[in-house]
Amino acid sequence: MQIPVIDLAPYLEFSGKLRSADKEELDAKLKSLCSEVSRTLRETGALLVKDPRCTAEDNDRFLDMMEKYFEMPDDFKRQQERSQLHYQVGVTPEGVEVPRSLVDKEMQEKLRAMPIEFQPSTPTGPDPKWRYMWRIGPRPSNTRFKELNSEPVIPEGFPEWKDTMDSWGYKMISAIEAVGEMAAVGFGLQRDAFTSLMKQGPHLLAPTGSDLRRHGQIGTVFAGYHYDLNFLTIHGRSRFPGLNIWLRDGQKMEVKVPVGCLLIQTGKQIEWLTAGECIAGMHEVVVTDCTIDAIKLAVEQNRCLWRVSSTLFAHIASDAVLKPLGHFADSPLASKYPPIRAGEFVEQELAVINLKGSKGDA
Repeated sequence: MQIPVIDLAPYLEFSGKLRSADKEELDAKLKSLCSEVSRTLRETGALLVKDPRCTAEDNDRFLDMMEKYFEMPDDFKRQQERSQLHYQVGVTPEGVEVPRSLVDKEMQEKLRAMPIEFQPSTPTGPDPKWRYMWRIGPRPSNTRFKELNSEPVIPEGFPEWKDTMDSWGYKMISAIEAVGEMAAVGFGLQRDAFTSLMKQGPHLLAPTGSDLRRHGQIGTVFAGYHYDLNFLTIHGRSRFPGLNIWLRDGQKMEVKVPVGCLLIQTGKQIEWLTAGECIAGMHEVVVTDCTIDAIKLAVEQNRCLWRVSSTLFAHIASDAVLKPLGHFADSPLASKYPPIRAGEFVEQELAVINLKGSKGDA
């Protein structure tokens, strides 16, 4: 099965007209496109999109800067470490993030029951990757979850840092908002059912850096089997493949992101809001044969050998209440998703993996 690529341009054109004509209705073609978005998220937990506002050049500019940063000496990078803020901002060194599959006994039981060919790779310890947390979007002036809304950290010697991070981050949030609206329509909810809850959420641009010179052996696990705890996760195309996802039917699939496209994955918060109609997508990042091929090509071309993911975690606002929305409240599974503030839900999830910072990767 291949994940379809959804071109957001027709919906964005409609959305632009909507601002000047509130009563504009989606035509049959757009409704069909929205249904395809919701169906794909439900069946695969992932979606490939093409957004004319997010170009391959934008992605390259971001990757170039992050490669330059991750290539810096460890002592330099550790100056941006904020362990006292639970790595919610600044850099998280390798060996800190723990994959859920390493600590969750219930998950381990499920993995052992999987057919061998669909089982994930087994991590032997914490993830051997670095991560940088950068806050995207306005902070709430009043919140009971201050820790989830910390001030950003800017490394010295990178004058382009703030503009590059903010530009790419805001563009990817815009793509998430369009997909969120389309998914809501496809699920039979109000168009802003999801996006209204995202306002002033603790969205995080959280690129990872994995040193393929040191960790480029086949089977190395950079991000152990896990789901993301947020609403939706979005990534630009990485220069080194290695992302595996699991479809709803349990099949394992290596994802190939076409040039100029973005990958979106479902997180635990959208599962909550849809009473399990859309479940959080399981995934891992592992050195595969395709990764090795990309490493060989990069060596020939004398390019950087850090695998950078341009990951952004889009969240429901910390003070908003997570609960099944609209007709999902009548689902027989709704009782599995009791009302809880999003910030409290995040803290509970993070307590399991002993890291108070948003977890997830690609």
